[in-house]
Amino acid sequence: MYQYFAVNKPTNMLSQFIKPGANLCLSDLSYQFPEGIHAIGRLDKNTQGLILLTNNPKVTQMLFDQNRYHKRTYLVQVIRIVSDETIQQLSNGITIYTENNLPWVTSKCEVSRVTQPELLFSITNYLMPQAPHTWLKITLQEGKFHQIKKMVRMAGHPCRQLIRLSVENIEVNDEQVTEMSESDFFTGLNIR
Repeated sequence: MYQYFAVNKPTNMLSQFIKPGANLCLSDLSYQFPEGIHAIGRLDKNTQGLILLTNNPKVTQMLFDQNRYHKRTYLVQVIRIVSDETIQQLSNGITIYTENNLPWVTSKCEVSRVTQPELLFSITNYLMPQAPHTWLKITLQEGKFHQIKKMVRMAGHPCRQLIRLSVENIEVNDEQVTEMSESDFFTGLNIR
């Protein structure tokens, strides 16, 4: 029987179950996951928020199929105040460099300024309170290596904090681990 989970991954934790050295990883969560469980996609060690887990190998293939797009929404804290022009530039697509140092223009995405992040779990402001910063909400359908961090850096606003809020209609919540029914999981991801 396949199982499905939505996990609120804390910052400074790797998105894997095998523990390399002293790093925290998903096996350190206080939950007894079934055998064969794996993360669908990853979040950087210093990125927090929603990560999906399953022991169904077909789900990973479905989500990474190049002909299917899945919206992912992030909350991003960046240095300095972001102008309307920069929001438009990020929304329309911006040139970043891939892991092979090749230029690549991002697809159009949704970018908006967020004055007060509405989260069910606490977040830490890594910037000093007096340091100018902006919170952005970014929804995209692609995911190149470190894409959001590269996008905001190329726009002149380095990322200070990144939180994945949702994948399609599955949203992060204040529970560390939420077990989902297969029906809710597939419906939430718009997979039929």
